[in-house]
Amino acid sequence: MESRRGEAEIDRLPIDLLSHILVFITCFKDLAQASRVCKKWREGVKRSLGHREKLSFVGWKMDDDSATRILFHAYSLKELDISKSRWGCRITDKGLHQISLAKCLGNLSSISLWGMTEISDNGIRQLVSGATSLQHLNIGGTFITDESLFAIANSCPHLKSINLWCCRHVTEHGLLVLVNKCQKLESINVWGMRVPMECFVCLVNISPALHLQPEGLLPLAERASLLPVF
Repeated sequence: MESRRGEAEIDRLPIDLLSHILVFITCFKDLAQASRVCKKWREGVKRSLGHREKLSFVGWKMDDDSATRILFHAYSLKELDISKSRWGCRITDKGLHQISLAKCLGNLSSISLWGMTEISDNGIRQLVSGATSLQHLNIGGTFITDESLFAIANSCPHLKSINLWCCRHVTEHGLLVLVNKCQKLESINVWGMRVPMECFVCLVNISPALHLQPEGLLPLAERASLLPVF
């Protein structure tokens, strides 16, 4: 419907109201199209990103620069998921460094980098250095080493859960440092790691409330520790 002056009703919406409406659009392709309508809509899209508390790039072809451009406007973001998907969300250490400069970093309570095989300890170190509110971290399926766990242990005192699924370059030393320093840690996914079973018993001795995944791992580790050594 158009007004008497030939202006569409939606174009008469205040920019703040328009941005709140655009928050409900979750498809990045639709947001990109909306931003091309006019300058007002482009500004509305930017402001809508500032209202979002959750953001997922799963299923989208994102690279370092495109992800960074979006995150620089997401001031209120608390949960970020940039896990690898079949469509190839590709983030490297360069992208993690750029994201570490975003204003939202200190507010993030949850980050998922699952399957991001192009990141390394350097990128993780940059990212977590400012993620002081982080409670949940998924870095399963990556090639990180103990160096990443040392950085996480030093920078994320509020960490409650971490997914280390198939992180086969992490050793028992990294796990021990993490559990010792992150005293709020409640859960670790250690599936597929190349760590001695005795290490898991040690972790629970340090933090009795710690939950190790997959289920049934701890009883198996405890039985293994009782076996005689010949």
